[in-house]
Amino acid sequence: MEKITLSATEWRDKLTPEQYHVLREAGTERAFTGKLNAEERDGEYFCAGCGTKLFDSAKKFDSGCGWPSFTQPAEADVVTEVEDLSHGMRRIEVRCSGCDGHLGHVFPDGPAENGLRYCMNSAAMEFEPKDD
Repeated sequence: MEKITLSATEWRDKLTPEQYHVLREAGTERAFTGKLNAEERDGEYFCAGCGTKLFDSAKKFDSGCGWPSFTQPAEADVVTEVEDLSHGMRRIEVRCSGCDGHLGHVFPDGPAENGLRYCMNSAAMEFEPKDD
């Protein structure tokens, strides 16, 4: 996958302030405030920075954590996982492979299917519902 690389100014021109904060500064939206947390329609989730398909609604579940949660990405190579030692914690950060944008974190407390919970920021993604 070819990486999209833009300057900070180009990213600021392309993204909303909230998207920039999450994707480019590894920020986090407040729990239960994201537009996609309660999204229940069938569809696909794309990176708000570069348009890479990240997740499918078939793998979304209500974890109760306040952020959209998925059991796995659409394809293994669309996300990159990086150790995150910030805020005095040891977590695994999830980034978009297409633009290296921060999406959220993955935790080992998901459903029995694979035991993973990809906890993503709504601001980092765009949702496209499937045609009925």
